[in-house]
Amino acid sequence: MSDTRSGNDRYDAIVVGVGGVGSATVYELARRGLDVLGIERYDVPHAMGSSHGSTRIIRKAQQEGPEYVPLVERAYERWRDLEERTGRDLLTVTGSVHAGAPGTDVVANAREACAAHDVDYEDLSGDEVNERFPGYDLPSDFEAVFQPEGGYLDCERCVSSHVEAAHAEGATVRARERAIDWSETGDGVRVRTDEGRYEADELVVTAGPWTAELLPEVADDAVPVRALMAWLQPTEPELFSPDRFPVFVLRGQDGGGYGFPVHDVPGFKFGYSGDQREVVDPDRMDREPTAAEEELHRRFAEEFFPKGAGPTLALRTCIQSYSSDEDFVLGRVPGYDSVTVGTGFTGHGFKFASATGEVLADFATEGGTDLDVSAHSIDRL
Repeated sequence: MSDTRSGNDRYDAIVVGVGGVGSATVYELARRGLDVLGIERYDVPHAMGSSHGSTRIIRKAQQEGPEYVPLVERAYERWRDLEERTGRDLLTVTGSVHAGAPGTDVVANAREACAAHDVDYEDLSGDEVNERFPGYDLPSDFEAVFQPEGGYLDCERCVSSHVEAAHAEGATVRARERAIDWSETGDGVRVRTDEGRYEADELVVTAGPWTAELLPEVADDAVPVRALMAWLQPTEPELFSPDRFPVFVLRGQDGGGYGFPVHDVPGFKFGYSGDQREVVDPDRMDREPTAAEEELHRRFAEEFFPKGAGPTLALRTCIQSYSSDEDFVLGRVPGYDSVTVGTGFTGHGFKFASATGEVLADFATEGGTDLDVSAHSIDRL
């Protein structure tokens, strides 16, 4: 055991996994006065999971379903609270575009979610999007929804801000320490790591693609999927600034993509995927992007954002954890007295992290939450 180990090895709560959701959970528990330990196998923040790459979209238009809108509205509130607490800029508003080819449902679903919760939006044709935002080049037969409050989060800065705020509340976070296993005791849990053992009244597992190692019961709803992010040099960079280029979710006939204006690092950032997902072992995944993946992404940019399709600047892999029905998995784990889990965020969970951290803290301390997360209850599985 390193000599930096705290003399207190009994805590009110232990959180395993200090990424986007885990860092928020550590903070929310510490903010309530609990003595909290966060355990992270990599650095804080790190680039091995799904909370890296400079930016993550946040949007009120939720094509995944109307039930996500109240949760994301709460997330907006909590991100702004964190900005005020830390003095850091975390959330940049650019507006968001949902666009789709004829016969796809992304626009209709986004419109339905907005209408269900009185979220302002505007219907646009593909040509109208291109005229308003010249970095886009959508086909004339595409339709789109523009929502003015969409934008992006600086994801690494968000993780750092949650951890620093948790430190200010007295929490301890131990990085480069792997949780190997755990067990319930008569009065809580015991967690064994590659550095030692810790005990607590409550355990919260937010380990992303490694969740199934600690909770085999949820393996079917924490499936690790490999994904890629790309940054290309715009040929007209002024068109890809945050004040001229809204974040987007786009669905073509053969697959879908998402993207951002230039932020923090050089290049127009986007991701593209077809309908086939590559399930991986997170410890053995090939983290080096391939030439074929680069070409696939370049074709997407050339088709819909040709002024952003200059030379490649960066390619990075990440891992997304998919649930069986593609809704989140939140709550107390059946069969245990002291265990809460957050997993299955299915490639779009970061935007909600400030709120899901609050939800998981509610479950760990109260056994339930006042926020409506019934669509994400672990009990449905």
